[in-house]
Amino acid sequence: MAYIISDACIACGACAENCPVSAISEGDIYKIDPETCISCGACADSCPVGAPSEE
Repeated sequence: MAYIISDACIACGACAENCPVSAISEGDIYKIDPETCISCGACADSCPVGAPSEE
């Protein structure tokens, strides 16, 4: 199951920097491509506000 990023995102970029498959794109809040996400949790582990979570 892919991860999603909640509205708690502060757009710091920590999740995108740590994603091993580059599934995260920048925007007002960051977004995860569910087709690319491998559900490894690297984004959740690196997020200072806990925005990424499993769907």
